[in-house]
Amino acid sequence: MNKTGTVSLLRVEGLTKHFPVQKSVFEKLTFKKGRFHLISQTVHAVNGVTFTIYPGETLALVGESGCGKSTLAKTIIGLHNPTGGKIWYEDREIGSLRGRSRQPFQKKIQIVFQDPFSSLNPRKKIASIISQPMAVHGLFASGKERHNEVLGLLERVGMDPAYAYRYPHQFSGGQRQRIGIARALACRPEMIIADEPISALDVSIQAQILNLFIELQEQFHLTYLFVSHDLSVVKHISTRVAVMYLGFIVETADTEDIFREPAHPYTCLLFSAIPTLDVLEFAERPMVQGEVPTPIHLPGGCPFHPRCPRVLNICSAERPHLKEIGQGRFCACHLYG
Repeated sequence: MNKTGTVSLLRVEGLTKHFPVQKSVFEKLTFKKGRFHLISQTVHAVNGVTFTIYPGETLALVGESGCGKSTLAKTIIGLHNPTGGKIWYEDREIGSLRGRSRQPFQKKIQIVFQDPFSSLNPRKKIASIISQPMAVHGLFASGKERHNEVLGLLERVGMDPAYAYRYPHQFSGGQRQRIGIARALACRPEMIIADEPISALDVSIQAQILNLFIELQEQFHLTYLFVSHDLSVVKHISTRVAVMYLGFIVETADTEDIFREPAHPYTCLLFSAIPTLDVLEFAERPMVQGEVPTPIHLPGGCPFHPRCPRVLNICSAERPHLKEIGQGRFCACHLYG
């Protein structure tokens, strides 16, 4: 439950997703002390992530490119099988479900992908693309009812119903993303995971799609997990923010609180990158040092300690865990003992 006593809709506990590095046998071989050895490597994409989403809110997941945001989103939706941890939807653990047993929950959670072109089948007409989820989940008694629902959904996302008879290549990027949103709505979901849904669009179109998400949330009483690296977008659309670094959640807080006073050193540096016209303010901003470590070889202790301007001796030896440092605010940092 949250501070108002609301029961969670989605709860992720210690979620982990690792990928083996695919190499040939000869690439894995190394010669050491007179013998050949096989070396296996693993990409640690998501590492023990824990967070909760409540009905009707928008949790924004932010972080640098490559930090594991999209992998986390795809693991929750079921496109990747988790390596470890649990995913709870209401009172049911769904992370271990496969096939037909997971299908009822797939209907409740839908996803909008980053690239609106590659996520739509170029050989199918729009009517077929949007109606397919309805057919899979057995919604509506006849094809005519499904077709009427498709036309209504196109209107809901601001498109002419006549476009149902065209192919994806006949539309602009913004229009294709509207089609992707209509497809996500076709199952009457309770929650939508939006994976960088506006980053591939022209700047002039981004605000329109963002406002569409807000309008649809009010109309359909939706809950969002909104993945983005654009902090101005996050500030506009989110209720709460979770900051991710190298596969770890380092801070979660209400949007207003985290933008007013970020707690974790990485969050401070991330927010300091927001563009400003104030030259003096920009000159005084702290600069992050070094490169992001590879997820194949994670640093010991705190994952951010090699680049942290406020590093302590304990940071390289002991990994901090998320702990509550204020009402509704959690931070994984040794500065908050």
